[in-house]
Amino acid sequence: MRRDMTISGGWRKSSYSDGGDGNNCVEVASSPTHISLRDTKALHRGGLTFSAPAFRPFLDHLKSPRPRTP
Repeated sequence: MRRDMTISGGWRKSSYSDGGDGNNCVEVASSPTHISLRDTKALHRGGLTFSAPAFRPFLDHLKSPRPRTP
């Protein structure tokens, strides 16, 4: 389902976005029921919106070890 990416309270830059070469710019916006993510340098591409209960499993998946590909 597509949602309007505007969430009251505004967008804030991730604390992990300031390091390195500056190409990892992620913004987060939240409401009591949803969390949205977007790429600061590609706003025209939209973003991802999760229900609050679905966001934790998403983060856990990103943090999980991945098998290396040859």
